[in-house]
Amino acid sequence: MNVTLSLGPLVSLIAGILILVMPRLLNYIVALYLIIIGIIGLFGVGSSHF
Repeated sequence: MNVTLSLGPLVSLIAGILILVMPRLLNYIVALYLIIIGIIGLFGVGSSHF
């Protein structure tokens, strides 16, 4: 059985859970999410699988 995780969807899942648990942090979570996705896009980390 092969399980591969891509970094983008994993970050999205964690951000979604944090928003549900702590809605006050929405602005910070969205900002961090966008920064992380931007860095992944720039450096091509999204093509690697864990």
